[in-house]
Amino acid sequence: MAGTVVFDLDGTLADTSADLIAAANACFEARGLGALLDPVADALTAFHGGRAMLRAGYARIGSDILLPPGAEDQDYPRLLDHYGRNIARHTRLYPGAGAALSALSADGFRLAVCTNKPEALAEILLRELGVRDAFAALVGADTLPVRKPDPRPYRAAVEAAGGEVAASFLLGDTETDRRTATAAGVRVALVGFGPEGEAIARLAPDALIGHFDELPDLARRWLR
Repeated sequence: MAGTVVFDLDGTLADTSADLIAAANACFEARGLGALLDPVADALTAFHGGRAMLRAGYARIGSDILLPPGAEDQDYPRLLDHYGRNIARHTRLYPGAGAALSALSADGFRLAVCTNKPEALAEILLRELGVRDAFAALVGADTLPVRKPDPRPYRAAVEAAGGEVAASFLLGDTETDRRTATAAGVRVALVGFGPEGEAIARLAPDALIGHFDELPDLARRWLR
């Protein structure tokens, strides 16, 4: 049976930070607070999710401004709505990602996505980027009652792709991905071109890749 490569999405396959930050800023601007987050300086915060962006923004408002109770719960669905309508305005695949997916498929590997982005939004984004058909399975934040770093979404992604967990590995960009792989009992490769750059090596992944060109050879070494 061919091995399975499981991909995280945001910060791994594609740089989604600018569109995520724009969605959070739209919420702040609707409250008259202005654009509180910077698409470059706050890119890492973007990859920790919508609520993390909202909290980071709220923390920057002056002490003379009082938010109404439940502001985060009000703004979160607004953020998702804005993001869904502008999901690929600035988002791009990382260099070499498309070619790597083609090479992996040509070598017979099964491909899946396991992300903490809501499944419907992940579906839309992958289609907008032109790579949805490369993946045999997609598991999002709300596909199951749990999300990464719980290992169950990872296992579900591998199994839905027709693979076996023992013959799989995860490609990601965050501590959440590192913890997910450990919980699932599989190896993890982290990307050195994501929001943290090569500093992500602090998490001691089984491999660190600096460009997608390196991924097909890594898959051959680990899964054959």
